[in-house]
Amino acid sequence: MDFGLVLQTDPPASKVIDLMRRAEHNGFTYGWTFDSAVLWQEPFVIYSQILSNTSKLTVGPMVTNPGTRTWEVTASTFATLNDMFGNRTVCGIGRGDSAMRVAGRTPNTLARISDAMKVIRALGSGQEADLGGTVVKFPWIKEGAQLPVWMAAYGPKALKMTGEEADGFILQLADLYLTEYMVKAVKDAAVAVGRDPSEVKICVAAPAYVTDDDSPEALAHARDQCRWFGGMVGNHVADLVSKYGEHSSQVPEELTDYIKARQGYDYSHHGRSGNPDTQFVPDEIVDRFCLIGPVEKHIEKLDALRELGVDQFAVYDMHDAQEKVIDAYGATVIPAINA
Repeated sequence: MDFGLVLQTDPPASKVIDLMRRAEHNGFTYGWTFDSAVLWQEPFVIYSQILSNTSKLTVGPMVTNPGTRTWEVTASTFATLNDMFGNRTVCGIGRGDSAMRVAGRTPNTLARISDAMKVIRALGSGQEADLGGTVVKFPWIKEGAQLPVWMAAYGPKALKMTGEEADGFILQLADLYLTEYMVKAVKDAAVAVGRDPSEVKICVAAPAYVTDDDSPEALAHARDQCRWFGGMVGNHVADLVSKYGEHSSQVPEELTDYIKARQGYDYSHHGRSGNPDTQFVPDEIVDRFCLIGPVEKHIEKLDALRELGVDQFAVYDMHDAQEKVIDAYGATVIPAINA
C-alpha cells in the first residue's frame, strides 16, 4: 500500500515543504495539498519546491477543479513540473467545493469534469486535445511524458464516471462499509465499459491521529482534533441529499444520516481542527471516517482497507500532532502494513 500526506498550503510554505520532506523520509510516497486559491497559497508554486527537496515523492492537488484555471494552463503546469523533475505529479480533480464557492461560483458539473479530464490528461501526456474547436498540442513535451488524472467522488453518477474515465479514485473517508460500497461501484463501472478494474487506483484519504493509549481522555482529544473532517465531508453529502433526496436508494443512508443536524458551513474554518461548524458531527462518525487511537488500531483498519482494494491511504495531517503522526507511521504503521 502506498501512503500519502495531505496538507493545506498555509504559510509559511517552508513548513509544508519540511513536512513533505519528513514524510518521504518516513516512507510516504505521495504528497498532496488542498487547492483553493482564496483560502490558501498557490500549491503549484510550492510543488516545485517540494519536488526539488525530495527525490521520489509524487505530488498533486487533492483536489483541483476545472473552473479555477483553464484546462491548458493546468496541463501545462503539470507538464512543466514533470519535465523538470520526471513524471512525479498526479492530477486529483473534483467539482471544486471550497475553491468555487468561496469565489462566488457554483461547483463544476460532472460533464465539465469529464471534458477537462480528457484534455488535461492528453495535453499533459504530449498528445493533442480539442479546446472547443481548436486543437492544440504542447510542442515542448518530451517523449514518455505521463499525467494520471484521479477523480474525487461520492455520488452514484460521479462514482460511475470515475470507473469509466479516471486513472484513480479519491475517496475522502475511511469508513469500511462505505469504502466497500463505493469501490465496488467504481470497479463495476470500469468493467461495464471494458476496462481492467485494476487500472483504476483506489486512494482513501482521511485524518489519522495516533494516541499513546486508548484512554477516554486520549481518544476524546483525538476526536476533537479530527471532527472537522466530518463537516468537510458533510458539504458533499449535503449536495447529494439536495440532488437525490434524504432517503434515496442511490445514496446509502450510512452516509447521509449524520448531517441532519447540520446548520451551515463557514469556509473560513475549512479543513481546520476546532471548526465551530462541525459540532454536529458525532463521535461515531469521527471513529468511522477517520483513523484514531494507538498505532495498533491504525494497522488494523488499514489492513481492512487494503482487503477492500485500497491502493493508497492518504493522511490528512491537519491537527496538533503533525510531526508525531508522520513519525509514528514511518516507524511502525507503514513497515507493518508493507512487511
